[in-house]
Amino acid sequence: MQRTDSVDTGSQDRRTAISWLLGSAVAASLASFFYPVVRFLNPPKVAEISVNEVDAGKVADLKPNSGKIVKFGNKPVLLVHVNETDWKAFSAVCTHLNCTVQYQEARREIWCACHNGTYDLEGRVSSGPPPKPLEEMAVKIRGEDIVISRKG
Repeated sequence: MQRTDSVDTGSQDRRTAISWLLGSAVAASLASFFYPVVRFLNPPKVAEISVNEVDAGKVADLKPNSGKIVKFGNKPVLLVHVNETDWKAFSAVCTHLNCTVQYQEARREIWCACHNGTYDLEGRVSSGPPPKPLEEMAVKIRGEDIVISRKG
């Protein structure tokens, strides 16, 4: 009988070890699945680069009634050369779903391609789903250079 008890005890120890190993494998598998999901749902914070002004190029590079996107820190800004003397700059991030807006020369308006939202040349919403106007920036001409800065 003693031999049977030691066989049962050894068998029980093996079952416990196998159960522990299988449980650990399942836990590791679940962790390897859920970790990327949690990281995706809770992305790391991206620090905004603190910029107060940026050089947007030369006056001669942008003809009247045209626009271009300029990097302002880690956000885009839309620079528009309205006519021979007027310049406008706005945040190029649509206030609806954060798409990048662009200047439409033919219609003389700012347009968001995501949901066909439009803004006038004052940054106010003309049509579409954007809930509020674009943030306006200050444009200064220093010699032949265009400088965009925050208003205020």
